[in-house]
Amino acid sequence: MGRARRQRPRKRGWSRRDFLRRAGFASTAVAAAPLLASCSAGGGGRDPDPGSEPGSVEFRHGVASGDPLQDRVILWTRVTPATDGTIRGEVQVASDPAFTRIVQTSRFSTDADRDYTVKVDQGGLAPATTYYYRFAVGQTRSVIGRTRTAASGGLDRLRVGVVSCSSYAHGYFSAYKALARRADIDVVLHLGDYIYEYGTGEYGEAREYQPAHEITTLDDYRTRHAYYKLDPDLQEVHRQHPFITVWDDHETANDSWRDGAENHTEGSEGVWAQRKAWGVQAYAEWLPIRLPDAADPQRIYRQFRYGDLAEFVMLDTRLEGRDEQAAVADASSINDADRHLISTAQFDFLSNALSTTTAKWKLLGQQVMFGQLRILGLPELSRLSGLPIEQLRDLVNSLPVVSTGGIILNPDQWDGYRAERNRLFGLIESAGGNVAVLTGDIHTSWAMDLSRDPNNPLVYNPLNGSGSLAVEFVATSVTSPGLDQLAPLQSLLQLLNPHMKYVDLARKGYLLLDVTPERLQGEWWYSQTIAESSEAESFGAAYFTADGDNHLSRADGPSEARTDAPALAP
Repeated sequence: MGRARRQRPRKRGWSRRDFLRRAGFASTAVAAAPLLASCSAGGGGRDPDPGSEPGSVEFRHGVASGDPLQDRVILWTRVTPATDGTIRGEVQVASDPAFTRIVQTSRFSTDADRDYTVKVDQGGLAPATTYYYRFAVGQTRSVIGRTRTAASGGLDRLRVGVVSCSSYAHGYFSAYKALARRADIDVVLHLGDYIYEYGTGEYGEAREYQPAHEITTLDDYRTRHAYYKLDPDLQEVHRQHPFITVWDDHETANDSWRDGAENHTEGSEGVWAQRKAWGVQAYAEWLPIRLPDAADPQRIYRQFRYGDLAEFVMLDTRLEGRDEQAAVADASSINDADRHLISTAQFDFLSNALSTTTAKWKLLGQQVMFGQLRILGLPELSRLSGLPIEQLRDLVNSLPVVSTGGIILNPDQWDGYRAERNRLFGLIESAGGNVAVLTGDIHTSWAMDLSRDPNNPLVYNPLNGSGSLAVEFVATSVTSPGLDQLAPLQSLLQLLNPHMKYVDLARKGYLLLDVTPERLQGEWWYSQTIAESSEAESFGAAYFTADGDNHLSRADGPSEARTDAPALAP
């Protein structure tokens, strides 16, 4: 989700080299290179090779881990060298935070080809186990990170943080800070908009960006990722928890699709295919993600199994197969059976994942709202809300919507691709239940039943959930602005959309999933402030779906935290 683009002179500000020099490193953008650093496993405890350190190095951008499997996890850092050249070092993995029991040691090398980022796919680990890790080059060591592998076999509980939409320019990452302190989190899902592409002052004014201009080149995207990774709250949540990530639009440009974006002008801002490739390359370098197909670096749809309890199927509803969003002039195309949000290959992957998994819960991590969002035309809205048509028109004109058949909708989400959604409903129905869709993008909180036709009482009963095939939990943003201007219509939205059980259009924070064999519960936790860095938070609401129900019920309160969680990294 983004804003209407404002045309303004570009603020070019510092060059990348200026920024990198002030941040303590120098690097040159070069052609793409393999993104996993070479490594070899060995015995634990020996000192790093002292000859591998050209001058001095720093680990300014913290450490991170991601894409946990039952026997391995990606370990990430970025080495800041004093001079260009090949950097060699090692990563140590221990079963305790004091590193008295080192269980794995692997060597790595990195250079300017991958922007001095390091990604080690560390294998040989035990399932459902917390590990501590640190990188070293010569005598210089990184901070200690903490990670956890996925479970195998029987699993009685899973705790998952869900975040999205962290606009640096709109405030501080308090949600990350609070989530980092939850020692019992098994994994964090980031559903996109990890970075934003705008220049300073173009979308939010709380904090300035580097580079100061809108990012369009590989240098730009790398510099923006590096700048984000200097944020202490972002560093801390990565240090304490493994991440599973997918991108949305702002990792490249607002309202992007396969062959273009709303915030891209072909020619004056380069060639979209190249700009997209650069954004994808920087994302793969700077995030702890394992690309599932080395021959296709733009493929990120993949799946993760947590024992017999949960299967996460992570989708790309943004860059890989999406046809262009409908506009006002062709709003009727939202019903076109030939328009796609995902490619045929991704649809087949999803079909196979849903039909073959034996996990109790099937969780689809993706970018844009799946459930229907029905907003009547302006006269009807005015009559029901009591607000003047002029005020409603101003509200609607501030949103990325189109009107068709007297109904206002957002064509960037699944509402704009109805035939594709119906095809996915078929997969969900065939999967036999216990499907939950996890969503980001819209900067607001929603809990809803998923029905083919939620406004038809012959298809869906909002009183008992009959006719609901699955449920959807929509995470609010970390900082990105919500739909505060629609707050007067919040109750009306639920009246017009009976499948929506919870809506909050303003507050920032994160979603917490608590998963057991008996039920899947989603909880919204809200930051007290984003005007400063603060871990203070409050509980918003909780909804759950019981095994076999396929609809939501309100929970009495938040789930209990684990009392036996492994220690946080020191």
